Amino acid sequence: MTYSVTVRDHIMIAHSLSGEIFGPAQRLHGATYVVDATFRAADLDDDGVVVDIGRASDALRGILASLSYRNLDELAEFAGLNTTTERLCSVIADRLVAAARDGGIGPGAARLHAIAVTLHESHIAWASYEVTL
Repeated sequence: MTYSVTVRDHIMIAHSLSGEIFGPAQRLHGATYVVDATFRAADLDDDGVVVDIGRASDALRGILASLSYRNLDELAEFAGLNTTTERLCSVIADRLVAAARDGGIGPGAARLHAIAVTLHESHIAWASYEVTL
């Protein structure tokens, strides 16, 4: 049995993608993603929650703030990489894992067994990445 809690935010970025497979997205363009972060645990804490929703929301907001309204092509951390939706999911998820391990989402994070991040490109397309803890 698994419990999950999901928090949602959004991010607005600019980027370009290398490779003919991306067609017109090879040119610089903007993207707005709805971002869902899901925290999974086998049981609830003494208060009956998976994680503190407020702290989880704050952690996600902080991570997204470092990327939002930025041209990802200009950031050293993405040099030589295509900032695909899938890759951005993994970057955000890995940062949430670090926040969980550093106590950034509260003591409930110690019981988590997975964190999943989904970026919705539109109402018909999205990608996800899940990290097992």
